[in-house]
Amino acid sequence: MTNSQKYIDYWSFWIILYYERNEFKEMTSMVKVGKWIAKHKVLVLLIGLLLVIPSVIGIAETRVNYDLLSYLPDTLETVKGQDILVDEFGMGAFSMVIVENMEMKDVQKLEDEFSQVEHVKDVLWYDDVADITLPVEMIPEKYRKVFINGDATMMLVLFDNTTSSDDSMEAITELRKIANEQCFLSGMTGVVTDIKNIAMQELPIYVVIAAVLSLIVLELTSGSFVVPFLFLLSIGLAILYNLGSNIILGETSYITQALTAVLQLGVTMDYSIFLLNSYEENKKRFPGEKDRAMGHAIANTFKSVAGSSVTTVAGFVALCVMTFALGRDLGIVMAKGVVIGVVCCVTILPALVLFFDKPIEKTQHKLLFSRMDKPSAFITKHYKAWVVIFLVLLFPAIYGNNHTQIYYNIAESLPATLDCNIANNELEKTFAVGNIHMVMMDNDMDPKQKQKMLSEIDEVEGVKWSLGMNSLIGSTVPESMIPSDLKKIFKGDQYELAFVCSEYESATDEVNAQLAKINEIVKKYDDTAMVIGEAPLMKDLQDTTDADLVRVNVISIGAIFLIILIIFKSISLPIILVAVIEFAIFVNMAIPFYQGISLPFVASIVIGAIQLGATVDYAILMTTRYQRERQHGKDKKEAISIAHKTSMPSIISSGLSFFAATFGVSCYSQVEMIGSICTLLARGAIISMVVVLFILPAMFMIFDKLICVTSIGFLGDKKAAKAK
Repeated sequence: MTNSQKYIDYWSFWIILYYERNEFKEMTSMVKVGKWIAKHKVLVLLIGLLLVIPSVIGIAETRVNYDLLSYLPDTLETVKGQDILVDEFGMGAFSMVIVENMEMKDVQKLEDEFSQVEHVKDVLWYDDVADITLPVEMIPEKYRKVFINGDATMMLVLFDNTTSSDDSMEAITELRKIANEQCFLSGMTGVVTDIKNIAMQELPIYVVIAAVLSLIVLELTSGSFVVPFLFLLSIGLAILYNLGSNIILGETSYITQALTAVLQLGVTMDYSIFLLNSYEENKKRFPGEKDRAMGHAIANTFKSVAGSSVTTVAGFVALCVMTFALGRDLGIVMAKGVVIGVVCCVTILPALVLFFDKPIEKTQHKLLFSRMDKPSAFITKHYKAWVVIFLVLLFPAIYGNNHTQIYYNIAESLPATLDCNIANNELEKTFAVGNIHMVMMDNDMDPKQKQKMLSEIDEVEGVKWSLGMNSLIGSTVPESMIPSDLKKIFKGDQYELAFVCSEYESATDEVNAQLAKINEIVKKYDDTAMVIGEAPLMKDLQDTTDADLVRVNVISIGAIFLIILIIFKSISLPIILVAVIEFAIFVNMAIPFYQGISLPFVASIVIGAIQLGATVDYAILMTTRYQRERQHGKDKKEAISIAHKTSMPSIISSGLSFFAATFGVSCYSQVEMIGSICTLLARGAIISMVVVLFILPAMFMIFDKLICVTSIGFLGDKKAAKAK
């Protein structure tokens, strides 16, 4: 041995000793903390129960936002236009009301009643442009087709606040009370109101369904009938704390509100299982010293769970980079939920387990997945067959994932029987109206130019009519002669408003092409003018979320790749593990394509990051044991066999728990935006579980040499291994 080699070995010894001593000190400190928690279990439980009070208050004070369009970035022209609409015109939203088979004088009375509703700014109907005593045939055709079609008439109800504001939703509720079966109220505010009503009804049921199904799975997979109830109680408290702490955000989306409990239950259940297993092992080490055993269990759990939860947190944090702020909303709440779940797992749960230790021991039963030797041996023996299956499925999975249809129309995610969809269908059927856009132009623009611009817009394919102030009174009428009731609707301090009726529905290729053409015309006459409304917002939603989808996937993959690289000190293992889970995601996302089903845009964006972050732990668990066995001198086949059969019960339990927490909600929810996310998560948990159990050991078999070469210290000390 050379002097330089001796020098390197000398310093290597002291560096290793230094880190081992620090790790020992860390572990000793955690054991002390764990013992303190175990000793003061009653105090811990008391604090845990007291924290419920501020959590409930926080939940009550946190506003829930039911309008997904409000999460678009403020920098968009359509969003700026909506703000100007509120500031200058005192109008943030409108509803199109169809009235059928009603006398004109009765419609006028209805209009007056609508006008009296709080937060209704104004009602625009044909009596604003013509006397209702005149025969319909005498009304100019342009206005007649705007307001009248046979026995049906349409009016615009203008609200003084934004689409999703509590004020506008309360106004819609009151308008529906006034309206009879001959009236239909369409528009985005009606959609948002129906989403709110249905979400509030369903949310408590989501939690019950998820809890009951998780309980069933836990009773089958755990060793005691009492333990599952303690798990659910601990996680339930963590969910309450998380939801209560949302008060610091001010508001959360209804999707976040609906998914938080379900996701947190599914994602953090593993931590509880790990703690109990560690406690049982340490009870054998320290017979008759339950507090000591739990102290060591808490220390072991915190170290392992804190490490494994990093990947899950990374998956949720990746959502925070979305330009569409809903991702940040869901990402922050769920990342926070995972951290709170870890804290409760090493505080509340240990106290509960110790408090109910005797009932736990009395209700012990045989584990369902106690012995997995035979199925594990079968899987590892036929690894070549699983590789072939993987290669056969890879292309169709990638193709299906890339061609799954996505829809952006929010109303589409709701049942057709809801008031908003009935009204929208009636509007389309009776007046062939799919959308009404708004054009905001400079007040100082020449009236003749305004009229010329609107005339050009009328010629755009799919435009039924345009309606501005000049359309109603003529371009030659002086401003001083304009009726005040019309002026307050159409004119602001800086901008003038015009309405454009389209026969196309929101979030379609046809309306997007139409909007592009209208924008071109509008900018030609006034470069400060803006085209706003539901359809322009949904077009921006589509453009924004399409970019977000790529960004979120890249960042989540990159972050988790880096975490795995640090954990295992390997270049090849992050590639293998991420590739395996990404394959599971591709399979999951490809299924809707082959089913001929389209997915709501939110589901397509969040599923990749969540499934990757939540289920890569299955792969990490098996890999950790595989690495340990190789470091202890086991050959490739033996190490993989041991890793597979020992991790198999935990992976199955975890996958089934995640499935149980989400599957029931996917079956029950009437809001497809929520139901589809839960369907993908439930199916994704099972697919990830199967892929990890069947494909990952095959990858280890094939790439073992590469893994050993590209990983630091993967085989441990070879000399020590030979000495043994």
